[in-house]
Amino acid sequence: MSQQVFADRIGKSKSWVDKVERGVRNLDRLSVIETVAGVLGVATGVLVGPNANQATATEVAAALERVRESLARYDIPATDTNMAELDQQVAYAHTAYRHAQHPQVLRILPDLLAGTRHAHHTATAADLLVQAYCLAAQVLVKLGEPDLAWLAADRAMTTASGDPRRTAVAVVGLAQALRALRRGRLAMAVTMTAVEQLGPACCPNAVAEHAALTGTLLIEAALAAATYGDATTAGSLTDRAACLARDHDHDGGFGPVVVDLARALTATTLGDNDLAIATHLRATHTDAWRRLPAEHRAGHLIDVTRAQLALGDHHAAGRALVTADHIAPAETRLRPAAHAALTAVLRAGPTPADVTRLAATIGLARQP
Repeated sequence: MSQQVFADRIGKSKSWVDKVERGVRNLDRLSVIETVAGVLGVATGVLVGPNANQATATEVAAALERVRESLARYDIPATDTNMAELDQQVAYAHTAYRHAQHPQVLRILPDLLAGTRHAHHTATAADLLVQAYCLAAQVLVKLGEPDLAWLAADRAMTTASGDPRRTAVAVVGLAQALRALRRGRLAMAVTMTAVEQLGPACCPNAVAEHAALTGTLLIEAALAAATYGDATTAGSLTDRAACLARDHDHDGGFGPVVVDLARALTATTLGDNDLAIATHLRATHTDAWRRLPAEHRAGHLIDVTRAQLALGDHHAAGRALVTADHIAPAETRLRPAAHAALTAVLRAGPTPADVTRLAATIGLARQP
């Protein structure tokens, strides 16, 4: 929306909107915040800060149930749909995910899935539906629902209908769901099949996007290979991804630092924890690391605690969890992996005050 359209919808002047956007005025009245949130289609907590946007376990469970019910629907007919508006909604959902606003993504998904399935069966509608299903799979994996994630990813694969690019997008979520279900060989097979089908970029303008998607698939395949102990294949695949990353750093979503983070996680999975930590430290002391989405940074910090705990460095694991919580609270407070890591830190003995506070906030207690 333009400033004028937005101003008209909330009953304010264009000048008022401009001042709020520039920070000259604050949104300090709840009634105005609620009006603005309603027009933007977001929860009020998104506007007033991360602490106010923390969902309770009950709210998350209810949101998950709505997603489950949405995935169980098979009877949605095609209707006229505003494709431009639908495209904006999918883009917003992706933005919320990159900022690790997982409760907000869960709230959006049921209507988003229904809206994209309502659309006529056009190429654009198929693209958006694949993206929506893949996003559902990714957030469900994070929240410890791999079976449901597999269902969402399977729907994405069906919608892709053999189109190489749509299939490649769908496979990202499918591979993550399969790895979460400890089906690494199957994840490896589907991912490499998608890489082969994707082929070269079809036009010069698509080269960067194609490289980013191919690189992402190679990383997923490397992580899958590591799950069943194939260090040679994992290393070869990350090397291939690194070659693409050197030439195509795609909007912070794919580049050399992303490959290095993947190397750290493959090393963790393979049990080479010293290499994992060395690679992690090198990657996270770069400007490129700080430009990554909050979800990626916080998620990596949680995942690397496996190596830190394996080396007996519980203080480093605790620091990583606290840092992750500062970056993206939903990652630490909703992900089962974060809870397991924090429980291990608590069991190791006395913890710093900030780690103890985080545990209390999440509702974890020191185990005897």
